[in-house]
Amino acid sequence: MYRNKEKLVLLLDVGPSMHGVLDDVETLCSMLVEKKLIYNKNDEVGVVTFGTQGTSNDLKKEVGGYNNIIALQDLKIVDGYLVDILQNLPRGTVNGDFLDAIIVGMDMLIKKYKDLYKGKKRLCLITNAIHPIKDSLEGTKEDQVRTIAARMAEQGMKMESIVVRGRLSQDADKRVMVENDCLLSIFSEKTRTRTVYVDSPTSLLGALKTRRITPVTVYRGFLELSPHMKIKVWVYKKTQEEKFPTLKRYSGRAPKTSKSATHQVKVDFEYKSVAEFNKAVPPEQRVKAYRYGPHVVPISNVELDAVKFKPEKGPDSFYFNALPFVEDIREYQFPSFNSFPASCQPNEQQQQAADELVQRLTLAPSGKEESLLPEFTPNPVLERFYHHLDLRSKQPDAAVPPINETLKRITELDPELFSENKSVIDAFNKLFEIKENPKLKKSVRRVLREKSSGSDEDGNADQIDAEVVNAIEEPHGAMIAEAVNAIEEPHRAQVAEAINAIEEPQRAQVEKVGDLTPVHDFEVLMARRDSPDWVVKAIKEMRNLILQLLMKSHEGDNYIKAVECIAALRKGCILEQEPGPYNNLMRYLKQFCMKKENISFLQLLASRKLNLVSKSEAEDSDATDEEVRSFFG
Repeated sequence: MYRNKEKLVLLLDVGPSMHGVLDDVETLCSMLVEKKLIYNKNDEVGVVTFGTQGTSNDLKKEVGGYNNIIALQDLKIVDGYLVDILQNLPRGTVNGDFLDAIIVGMDMLIKKYKDLYKGKKRLCLITNAIHPIKDSLEGTKEDQVRTIAARMAEQGMKMESIVVRGRLSQDADKRVMVENDCLLSIFSEKTRTRTVYVDSPTSLLGALKTRRITPVTVYRGFLELSPHMKIKVWVYKKTQEEKFPTLKRYSGRAPKTSKSATHQVKVDFEYKSVAEFNKAVPPEQRVKAYRYGPHVVPISNVELDAVKFKPEKGPDSFYFNALPFVEDIREYQFPSFNSFPASCQPNEQQQQAADELVQRLTLAPSGKEESLLPEFTPNPVLERFYHHLDLRSKQPDAAVPPINETLKRITELDPELFSENKSVIDAFNKLFEIKENPKLKKSVRRVLREKSSGSDEDGNADQIDAEVVNAIEEPHGAMIAEAVNAIEEPHRAQVAEAINAIEEPQRAQVEKVGDLTPVHDFEVLMARRDSPDWVVKAIKEMRNLILQLLMKSHEGDNYIKAVECIAALRKGCILEQEPGPYNNLMRYLKQFCMKKENISFLQLLASRKLNLVSKSEAEDSDATDEEVRSFFG
C-alpha cells in the first residue's frame, strides 16, 4: 500500500576525514538497498553526498550557496543500479557542512511529495561531525537548527543521525565536536530524530536499521491488581530471531515472451503408506503424530479435543514474568582439571598465564565499551546472503563473493585485539608444549597382532609402541600405557589377548546398530573379530539406519544425526578397506536428494567433507578422481 512506502534520502559525508570508513559506509548503504529489494521493493531512495569538490543540487541553481553538495541520485524506486552507485561513492576533497546537506535532502522530499503526508519520509545522515558548519545569516546556529527542525516536523519527516567517531576523531577540535553534538540534540528534542554514536566499523554496520519491523502484540488485556483496579496492558516481544527470507520456486518452462505466464510452481503433497508404498492414503485416514525421542506417537483429533484447555474469556489466568535474555547471562562453564592425572595438571605459572589470556581477550574490558554489542552487530550470514542474491540477480552464474572484511571481524579474531595482546599470547605459548598426536586409525588389537606376526621391522618398534598406546581407548589407556612400552616382543600376543579381555565384555553387549547410539554401536561391531560377519552386519545396519533417518526426517531434524552416522561409516569402510558400500550409498543419497530437491542435506555433507572414498584412501575404490572432485558440483 502507498502509506507503507518509505521515501528515504541518504545524506553521506564523503569528506577527507571520512575516507577511512567510506568502504564500510558503502557496505552499509548497499545492504540497506539489497534488503529493500527483497522486503520493500516499492520504497524510494535518494542519495546526497557532501564534502565533494563539485556542486550539483537544485538549491544551488535556485538560490545559490549549498556548495560542495551533490544530489548523486534523485528519489526513485530501489533497483540494482542504485546498489552499484552506493558501492562506488566519490571521495571528497573538502570538509562538508552537514546542516546544508540536511536542507538539500528536505528540499528533495518536499518537492517530490509536496504536502502529502501519506507514506513515510525519512532522512539518514552519516557523518563524523568533527568540522564546524558555517554561521547563519540571521540569528545563531541554534536558531537556524530550530527553524529547520520545525519545518521537518511540519512535513512529517523523521531523521536518523549516525555519527562515526572513534579513532577518526582523536585529533579533532573538541569544542567543534561538542557544538555539533548540541545542534544534533536539538533535532532529537524537536523532531522524531534518532542519533547514534559509533566508534568501530562493525558497530557502524549495525547502526542503521535496514528493515522496518512493525511490533506485534503477543497479549492484550487487563492486569488485575484488585477486584476494583485493573490496568490495560499490551505485551510485545523484546527480541526476535531474524530468519532467511522465504524464496519462492520459479519455473522457466513457460515461454519468456508470454505475458500471462506467472512462472509459479504449484506443489502438491501425496501421503502414502509405509506398508504399501504405492497406495495413497486419503485425508480421512490420516492421523497427526508427534515425535517423542526417536519414536513417532500418533494422536487423533478426538484425543486432542479431549485434552485441550478451554479457558473462559477474561484476564483471570494472565501471569507476567520477565525473564533474562541470553545476552544478559555471561556464565561460561568449563570442566575441572581435577579429573585428569597429576602429570596433566597445570602448574601455578601456567594457570596464571591462562587467566591472563582470558582476561585480555574479553570483549568487555573494564573501562571500555563492550565490543560486538547485540544491537549494533549485524548477522554476517544474512548480510552475505543478501549481497550474493543481489549479484545473482545481475549475473545468474555469479560465484559466492568473499566475506566482507568488516563482517569477518565478527566471525574471526580481531587482528587489532590480537596485536595488542601478542605478548600475553606468546607468554602463554611458551608455557605449554604442543605435540602432534600420531594416532593410527587402527584398533589396539590389530596393531598388536601385526607386531606379534613380525610384519614390522625393528626400526619401527618405537613408532608402533606409540601407535599402540594412542589406539587404546579410555578409560583403560592410562592403566596400560606404561605396561606396553615395557613388553618384550615374544609377549605381544599375550598383551593383545589381555586388552581383548578388558574390552570384550563391553562389546559383547552390543549386537546391532541401534537408533539411540548408532555411532558407538557401529564402532563396537566393527572392532569385533570373533567372526568376519560382524563387519558386514555393521555396515549393512548402519546403511539402513541412515536411509531411515532421511526418510523419517521432518524439516531436517534428523540431518545432524544422519551426517554423524555417514562420517562413522566412511571411517569404518576406509579402515576395513571396503569402500564399495559407502560409495554406493553416497551415490544413492545424491540421487535421492536431487529428486526431492533436498539440496540442504548435500550442502551439509559437503561442509563436513564427506565425499566419496578415493583410491588414495582405499585401493579398491571404484570412484575416479574426476567423480570425487565433481561429486558435490
